[in-house]
Amino acid sequence: MTLLTSIVSAEWLVQHLSDPQVAIADCRFALADPTSGRQQYEAAHIPGAYYFDLNRDLSSPVAPHGGRHPLPDPPTLAAKLAACGISNTAATPKVVVAYDDSRLAFAARFWWLLRYMGYDHVAVLDGGFSAWQTAGYPVTSAIPQPQSGEFVPQVRSDWVVDIKTVKDRKDLPNVALVDSREAERYRGEREPIDPIAGHIPGAANYPWMDVTDAQGYIRPPLEQQHRWSALEQSGEVLVYCGSGVTACVNLLSLELAGISVGKLYAGSWSDWCSYL
Repeated sequence: MTLLTSIVSAEWLVQHLSDPQVAIADCRFALADPTSGRQQYEAAHIPGAYYFDLNRDLSSPVAPHGGRHPLPDPPTLAAKLAACGISNTAATPKVVVAYDDSRLAFAARFWWLLRYMGYDHVAVLDGGFSAWQTAGYPVTSAIPQPQSGEFVPQVRSDWVVDIKTVKDRKDLPNVALVDSREAERYRGEREPIDPIAGHIPGAANYPWMDVTDAQGYIRPPLEQQHRWSALEQSGEVLVYCGSGVTACVNLLSLELAGISVGKLYAGSWSDWCSYL
């Protein structure tokens, strides 16, 4: 099966629910209550979905520097993917659909990570779990059995930048630096998580929640293109947020807008301010 888009609808997914060439990742999570996503998954999820935890699966342990959600160890994530039947050595790769219930905050992290590890057959579910439930599609509490597979990471290391690269490149004329957090946090008026408020000097603010509407549906491609029109001539777009998670929603938006030069500052503001 060939996937030509990074977005699928609930209608598409229900039509392919029994397709062995489709895998599903439940990425629901809440920063304020890290156990709630797993609890929601165990209570009800899309049939066949495996659970991926932001802290345990989609991040590595926190260190003094590197941010609150460092990128996961590729072999460790690869082993988890293989156990969920996602293999990049198969003759016909599966289409992997990720969903959450947080306007893509965590599903986009999964989407970006798979592509970062060289696997392009991945999409996010438009509207998330709420769209699935609103449509009246089936849910289950049955946990799928582990599968066997092989996933060999082919990491695209040039998709990520560190603090030194940001400092060296952010003021170059063909480079744009994007802060993905809410406007209040960008302006330093409110900082609920990190010890220091503010933003990286030179960054422009493109709040990640503007990628979707209030119901979590992705805004149309023309709106995504218009959103980034000021940056479409940039040779490189460095994107960050608080910890490298919701920045991936903006990276998805850039992809939908046809701007494929976005790179993730994985440590983001939580890494930057750890040096201040």
